[in-house]
Amino acid sequence: MRLTPSLLIAASVLALSACAMTEDRGPQGIFAPGDPARSVMAAVETVLTTDPEVDADDPALWADPRDPARAVMFGTDKSDGLYVHNMDGSVRQFLPSGPVNNVDLRVGFPTSVGERVLVAASNDAPGANGVNLYLFDPATLTTADYGFLPTAYEPYGFCMGRRGEAFYLIVTTKAGTVHQMSVADGPNGPVIGPERVLTLASQLEGCVVHDAADTLYVGEEDVGVWRFDFDPSGPSTATEIARVDRIRIRDDVEGLTIMRDRGVEYLIVSSQGDSTYPVYRIEGQRHIYVGRFAIVDGPTIDGVTSTDGLDAFSGPIGPFPEGAVAFHDDIDSPSPGQQNFKIVDWRVIREALGL
Repeated sequence: MRLTPSLLIAASVLALSACAMTEDRGPQGIFAPGDPARSVMAAVETVLTTDPEVDADDPALWADPRDPARAVMFGTDKSDGLYVHNMDGSVRQFLPSGPVNNVDLRVGFPTSVGERVLVAASNDAPGANGVNLYLFDPATLTTADYGFLPTAYEPYGFCMGRRGEAFYLIVTTKAGTVHQMSVADGPNGPVIGPERVLTLASQLEGCVVHDAADTLYVGEEDVGVWRFDFDPSGPSTATEIARVDRIRIRDDVEGLTIMRDRGVEYLIVSSQGDSTYPVYRIEGQRHIYVGRFAIVDGPTIDGVTSTDGLDAFSGPIGPFPEGAVAFHDDIDSPSPGQQNFKIVDWRVIREALGL
C-alpha cells in the first residue's frame, strides 16, 4: 500500500493541477480529439495483499459527521465479495458475498437495535441474481450481512435513495430497465415494497439519486445520462442530461456521483472510453458543463484508467477536510492484472477545474 504522507503531496498537486492539461487518452493509449481534460493526482490507493487478483468495480464512502476522522470506504470485488477499507487504503473487513458489482449506502436506517448505515450491492451470480444487503454500525465501524433480495432479472448497476423516512434500492439492467423498490426493517430482516419499473432503450449501469432534489440519474452506456423523477408515483419519462458525443463523453458511460461543495452541486460522470470525468453544475433543471479531468501518474501513485464506479463524499472525510472522490482503477501499476481504488482530494479537482 502506497499512501501520500499526511497529504503533503496533495498540497503540491493543488498547485500543479491548476494549470496541467492532459490529452484525451483512452485506456490503450489511443489519442482522440476532444475537450482537453485537466490533470489531477490521487492521494490514496488500496492494495489488497490478501488477494492478488481483485476484480474491483465500485466504491462507496462514509464518514462520521461528529468525527470525520472515523471514516471507511466500501469497495466491491466482482469475483469474491465486499471489502471495507480504512481511509489509508488498508483492508478493515471483507465479506465473502460472491460477485457483487455496484455498491451504495444511506445513513440513518432504523432497525430494532438502533440506527445503522444501510449498505447494499448488486449481485449477478449465475442462477442467484439479486441484491446483497448489509448493516454498518457507526459505533464499532463493523459491517454485518443483513440479507439477500433475489430478483427475477439479472442486476447490473445499483444505487440507493431516500425520500423522507423511506429508503429505496435501485437496480439497473443490461436490458435497459430500472427497478426502484422501497426497503424497511422487519421482524425477520429487510422487507421490500412494491416495485416501480422505468425503461430506456439499451444497456444501463451507473446511477445515482439526488435525494434533496428527488431526482434519479441513470447512465445508458452507449447513449448518455438521463434524469428521472424519483417519486414512485411521478412521471416515468426520461430527460436527457448529457450525450455520448466523443468530445465530452466517450462510451461507455459508467459511474455517476454527486458532489456538494460550498452551496453548489456537481454531477460527475465516468467517461470510461477515454478515462476522463466530465463535471456538470446542477442548477435546478439545468446541468451546466464545467469541464473534465483525468487522474494521471503521481510521485508514488499511478493514474486511473477505464473507471467503472466512483463515489463522492461532500464534506470532511478522513484526511480530506473538504471532501473526496473515490474511483475504480482498471489497471493498477506496477501490478499487472491487478485492479484497485484510488481516492482524490476534492480540493485538487476543484482547483484543476477552477470551480
